[in-house]
Amino acid sequence: MKPLTIHFISIGGSVMHNLAIALHQQGHHITGSDDEIHEPSRSRLEKYGLLPAQTGWNPDAIHSGLDAVILGMHARADNPELKKAQELKVPVYSYPEFVYQQSQQKQRIVIAGSHGKTTITAMILHVLQYHGRNFDYLVGAQIEGFETMVKLTNDAPIIVIEGDEYGTSPIDPRPKFLHYHPHIVLISGIAWDHVNLYPTYEEYVHQFELLADAMSKSGTIVFDDTDDMLDVIALKEREDVTRQPYDVHPYRIENGKTVLVTKQHGNVPVLVFGEHNMKNISGALAVCDHLAITEERFYEAIQSFKGASKRLEKIADTGSTVIFRDFAHAPSKVEATTAAVKAQFPDRRLVACVELHTFSSLNKAFLNQYRDKLDQADVAVIFYSPHTLELKHLDPIAPAAISAAFDRPDLQVFTDSSELERYLKSLANGQPTVYLLMSSGTFGGLNLETL
Repeated sequence: MKPLTIHFISIGGSVMHNLAIALHQQGHHITGSDDEIHEPSRSRLEKYGLLPAQTGWNPDAIHSGLDAVILGMHARADNPELKKAQELKVPVYSYPEFVYQQSQQKQRIVIAGSHGKTTITAMILHVLQYHGRNFDYLVGAQIEGFETMVKLTNDAPIIVIEGDEYGTSPIDPRPKFLHYHPHIVLISGIAWDHVNLYPTYEEYVHQFELLADAMSKSGTIVFDDTDDMLDVIALKEREDVTRQPYDVHPYRIENGKTVLVTKQHGNVPVLVFGEHNMKNISGALAVCDHLAITEERFYEAIQSFKGASKRLEKIADTGSTVIFRDFAHAPSKVEATTAAVKAQFPDRRLVACVELHTFSSLNKAFLNQYRDKLDQADVAVIFYSPHTLELKHLDPIAPAAISAAFDRPDLQVFTDSSELERYLKSLANGQPTVYLLMSSGTFGGLNLETL
């Protein structure tokens, strides 16, 4: 296959820059542009000689010699580079469309769902790599043992893809996962999110129905059997499609450590914890079974899985104080993650801190979805930035409205990161404490590594 010449519009995105690096490593000629590139994208692009010489959009980068333009979600529909590509009739793909084009001859496994999809994808990748399998992948977080978040080759017979339900590109509002046409799909659970794209719960759920309806014949739907809405979607009759439910894997906590309880393989110690992760393990086990990984080989490999970046990631442990950070921001994720940490450390004070950072979490009409979600925390803290509200063109929110939405009178609400830091430090009074910091943002630039 001859090398392709490809230009990335909005190359600094999390998946976009990883895809650019992966294609560069395959010998393709890659260029790109963006109006802002943050870390770690900037350093990683620079390492491979792919960092644009200057920020901003440059229509001169678009020419008839390009084989493809890959358009990121961060760009706008009136982007000058996109307009020129359309005028020159250069093929324009979103990254999901491009990944599908490059993997039509592979077995495609897509992991979808409102929560857990990154971790389940990471578990499957870890098990496959542990046993030396040849595979391609796309995952939404950095995983230990993997240099990039994307791998796309000519010879791998399978590709494992984290299927995002968010919009595909500025010119295609459909969910990314509808472009992959999977042979095996796992749906981990449905909890309303992304209200800027799906203003009602019914619209959000419908996207997952479309994903299930698009399954090819001889396909398999693996689904969380405890999710009522998934029961409705997965149990719908579809010609020649196999349905496989999963539930929480049996487990117990011994001396602060989680072990899987199995009938044939004894107790299997694991490094992750929480009931939601025991579901994730069951889902990964079900998918791996379809990829000819036996239970014995799965349990052998899963013992060394440490989790994906920012998914219940331990960043400090001084003995009396433990700090975890997690990507949780949607209500269901906040509830599951908080409950998991409290169950793992029942004798410690739990300080749970959530940053409201996404369109959904900062939407006044959506806030009441967080009611009771921090009930497991001994101390509950919320941070949000008025500047983020301005950037997202959202109405201001009063701290009192947030306390009312969470239905927690003792909720501590902060809008200044330095005040948040002082408060968190003031709690360090020698009492055994676990801090759980949940955000898809940065808590206004709070340095978690030095906290």
